[in-house]
Amino acid sequence: MGSSLFENLTDADGHAHVVSISVFVAVLCLCIVIGHLLQENRWVNESITAILIGCIAATIILLWSKGRSSHILIFNEELFFIYLLPPIIFNAGFQVKKKQFFHNFLTIMLFGVVGVFVSSAIIAAGSWFLFPKIGFVGLQARDYIAIGTIFSATDTVCTLQVLHQDETPLLYSLVFGEGVVNDATSIVLFNTVKKLNVSRLKGWAAANVLKDFLYLFFISTALGVVAGLLTAYTLKALYFGRHSTDREIALMILMAYLSYMLSELLHLSGILTVFFCGIVMSHYAWHNVSENSRITTRHIFATLSFIAETFIFLYVGMDALDIEKWKMSKTSFGTSMGIYSTIILLILLGRAAFVFPLSALSNYMNSKTERVLITFKHQVIIWWAGLMRGAVSIALAFNQFTYSGVTWDPVYATMITYTVIVVLFSTLTNHTTGVWFPHKATNKSSASSPCNGQEPTPRTSTE
Repeated sequence: MGSSLFENLTDADGHAHVVSISVFVAVLCLCIVIGHLLQENRWVNESITAILIGCIAATIILLWSKGRSSHILIFNEELFFIYLLPPIIFNAGFQVKKKQFFHNFLTIMLFGVVGVFVSSAIIAAGSWFLFPKIGFVGLQARDYIAIGTIFSATDTVCTLQVLHQDETPLLYSLVFGEGVVNDATSIVLFNTVKKLNVSRLKGWAAANVLKDFLYLFFISTALGVVAGLLTAYTLKALYFGRHSTDREIALMILMAYLSYMLSELLHLSGILTVFFCGIVMSHYAWHNVSENSRITTRHIFATLSFIAETFIFLYVGMDALDIEKWKMSKTSFGTSMGIYSTIILLILLGRAAFVFPLSALSNYMNSKTERVLITFKHQVIIWWAGLMRGAVSIALAFNQFTYSGVTWDPVYATMITYTVIVVLFSTLTNHTTGVWFPHKATNKSSASSPCNGQEPTPRTSTE
């Protein structure tokens, strides 16, 4: 067994794979160093830095390979969903300000759940109607429905650096909470849609989709809560901290990951499970560990999330110059601009179609209470903050339009290419326009993620 493993690592393919991983890790380190040097620059954050470095690296690889490839590694959606997404979502739940999150829970669920359904319907119907009008044909009914969910998945984490959670707690809570719930809902809806038999759609199809969605949503949430409570009880009953803080930290990390994998194994939503597992662990398990473990877990989870997000944005920058997909896409310049403009327009309309009506509904429900209402200015910021598309959109697009990161269909290659372009454009423009907003984060530390600029600090027991 040992000799065969050694032989696999020393053959040509194994050596090339090790070299690729080494180079990619070196570029990741470069992203962190440059991001640190540019942390005082209001126009650039770590996500944009990673994207730009990815583009530069892709250009160098293109020149080195004489135009054959722009990649160090080939993206696989399984890599994203199994290894990169869990630490990002768990950290979001672990770091969330629970008091604000649950205080605005109903509004967050309106934006994050109902909003995804509205946005997906508008984007799917709009693309189904407009793409053939501009000469882009070849997609099936399932593809159009999938496009609706792909471009409804927001990436609001990076927008949080222009908001200060102490100065605008309501706005920060709504943007952050909606971003996480939106991603979870988009993935659950995407997986539900993939099970649809579009050739036999009947009048009850929408009801069946809603039924499957609600089942996945609530069962996945319950599994995350149970995993978090079980971890908290185990830590309290056995008191690992008497002998080793390492065991406490290891148990929390492994139980969080186990909850995600069990959820996926049971065909539930791992993202919802691990998010609520993070919330429950931060509220119960965190108080049952030693003081050293409290500080360490905060930084470990934040660091893992930071590395995963930087990895994703770096790859997005490289994929933007994927010469194979550009060559495979046989659309004209006019059609290409039409596809891009149509997607951006539908994202804008889909976002506006639920933010303003649901904000009015939320204000109406809260008008008889002492809760702060959502002003029109805040509604505009919430609308703007959700226009960014990111890692989840990329992963869902690869899942729908490629097989293990590769596609030989020109139409599918076009969709992958323009998903990457939309992510690049929305990330760059969203951050650039965001620096003009009145509430900016003053702490530029990037310990908790490559985008949010929030240093994870230990909580007190009364938080």
